[in-house]
Amino acid sequence: MIRVSADWILPIADIPIGGGAVTLDDGRIVSVAARDGSEDRALGRVAVLPGLVNAHTHLELSYLHHKIPAAPGFLEWVRPMLAARAERASLAETVILDAARQAIYSARATGTALIGDVTNTLAAVSLLREAHMPACVFHELLGFSGQNADAQVVSARSAIDALASDDDIRLSLAPHAPYSVAPALFNAIRRDIDEHAPAVSTVHLGESSEEVELLLKGTGPWRSLLQQIGVWNADWQAPGCSPVAYVADMGFLTGSVLAIHGVQFEGTDLDRLRTLGITLVSCPRSNRYVGVGSPPLEAFYAMDVEVAFGTDSLASVDDLNMFNELAEARRIAPKVPARALLRSATLTAATALGFGDVLGSIEPGKRAALIAVRVPDDVTDVEEYLVSGVQPDRISWVEAA
Repeated sequence: MIRVSADWILPIADIPIGGGAVTLDDGRIVSVAARDGSEDRALGRVAVLPGLVNAHTHLELSYLHHKIPAAPGFLEWVRPMLAARAERASLAETVILDAARQAIYSARATGTALIGDVTNTLAAVSLLREAHMPACVFHELLGFSGQNADAQVVSARSAIDALASDDDIRLSLAPHAPYSVAPALFNAIRRDIDEHAPAVSTVHLGESSEEVELLLKGTGPWRSLLQQIGVWNADWQAPGCSPVAYVADMGFLTGSVLAIHGVQFEGTDLDRLRTLGITLVSCPRSNRYVGVGSPPLEAFYAMDVEVAFGTDSLASVDDLNMFNELAEARRIAPKVPARALLRSATLTAATALGFGDVLGSIEPGKRAALIAVRVPDDVTDVEEYLVSGVQPDRISWVEAA
């Protein structure tokens, strides 16, 4: 057992403690309280908080880092992205795996304790285990035709069952987005999730204005692209509603689903997400990079929607440093308290991914996955400092022994 003190302890589930101490034993948190001088180790002018949670990324796309330029609009980013992914077969598998491995270790170095990884190949599962990085891995399915949806889900379920979930790596199925997944496939995935409760899922939703146009009118750049690449479903009819209404009305959206992006969401959408108990995962740096604009973060919080954060992939963001994601969130949502942003990047996200009982806050019984952030001498508001863009040289992991 070891007792560690610091100038600030941020339990997240409770108010910050100035001059606090955490007692750790066998990799678990025993207690958190004010320091009393009996500590075994004094960390000094640091803030101790739970490791951050990257609730949405695509590790297998890390090999595309700096390969796809930023774009003024979503389809201008998607087209070269699809072209780059089509060339994957010509790359050595080691190139892809090495990039994903480095991304995981970089995430760890910047204080990430848990990842929500979306994958089409399951390539990163072994790497996450190798790095001892807890993760909820979503095997993502696409299919706008809706043909053989049940068989597609059975095959995907067999693939993840072969890898086996455990306490640290939990695997589930997920649809990609409304413009790439037919209602039949959404429904087949929903049945699979229900059969494997308490599995969670995820879906890209409301990311671009082009997505909104497709669902409202059945027209626009997304339809043109789907026709061009030969996957348009001539039997599909535009529902004439928002992405949230479309996916919710078919019964897919429940509290076990993370909705990713939501840049285009308005009040009615947010009200429905809150009612359904959906956690909305915002990726503001990626949103700006791919040309869809900034999410209405202040509205998310004002509408009492549960908010988490993710980086998205290295194909659309400079790094997987969640502190940099928080800095972008602070920039576009100056009215949201720093404490709320920090909770989103820790406990809210851990809970949404199904790890809230073991990660995301400093509470007795939880894992001792804690980071210490060195705080400059002139900082008086520590929570505000933590959402200003902390760099790796100021971050360390608290040794639990």
